Amino acid sequence: MMDKPLNNRAWFLVLPVLVVVAFSAVIPLMTVVNYSVQDTFGNNQFFWNGLGWFQEVLESDRIHAALGRQLLFSAIILAIEIPLGIFIALNMPKRGFWASLVLVLMALPLLIPWNVVGTIWQVFGRVDIGLLGHTLAAMGVDYNYVNDPVDAWATIIVMDVWHWTSLVALLCYAGLQSIPDAYYQAARIDQASRWSVFRFIELPKMAGVLLIAVLLRFMDSFMIYTEPFVVTGGGPGNATTFLSIDLVKMAIGQFDLGPAAAFSLIYFLVILLISWVFYTVMTAQRDMP
Repeated sequence: MMDKPLNNRAWFLVLPVLVVVAFSAVIPLMTVVNYSVQDTFGNNQFFWNGLGWFQEVLESDRIHAALGRQLLFSAIILAIEIPLGIFIALNMPKRGFWASLVLVLMALPLLIPWNVVGTIWQVFGRVDIGLLGHTLAAMGVDYNYVNDPVDAWATIIVMDVWHWTSLVALLCYAGLQSIPDAYYQAARIDQASRWSVFRFIELPKMAGVLLIAVLLRFMDSFMIYTEPFVVTGGGPGNATTFLSIDLVKMAIGQFDLGPAAAFSLIYFLVILLISWVFYTVMTAQRDMP
């Protein structure tokens, strides 16, 4: 029996996508790589600098501090939003009118643009006109996210929890809806406790969507820029200057293109590495018998 000849003409359908990706991703990335190994004194004159900018970035105490703040923020966000999202999903209505209404309400924060979220909480937290700030001041609480680093951190964390917990809850809700009723019927016959149902039925069935939720929330929290920049501008001082804000200050504020390019490449590789570790560990745990 003769083998059917291969037809590779289908690749022409993918060619437009490859061209778009090349112009939107690969070419800008190569430009950043080019800047990261060169130095310039203006007039479009460049000088080879090798790995000098990478060494400078890796030895910078400023960037070490920003990395520490970034990791702390991502850890706090994951520690709050993942359990809270699971709790909300477990208590959401499963079907009927109220289920549809709750799903719509849960999706509303996700529809708000990031800069609008930052503006909302910037006004919301102001002591003079903001509902939150004015209420706390009336209760005698000394709250000022502009001058107090603790208040600034609390505001940004609460803002992120309000904005993104819905994503975790909706993903977990989708995982719960995919569980057949036969599992719950068997649990009722065995008189399993509520914790046993969650531990041995619901949590394993949500493992896939939880993996997606953790990866999405980690990557987004590790790259967060717009919301804290709008609310605090990285302040007070450098209290909320995360890696993305520090990178923008270096590239645009100081116009240090070489160090900023090296910084952005290291930033990208760190996100890629940590995401890969997350995925590998969680996938291995999910596949364990």
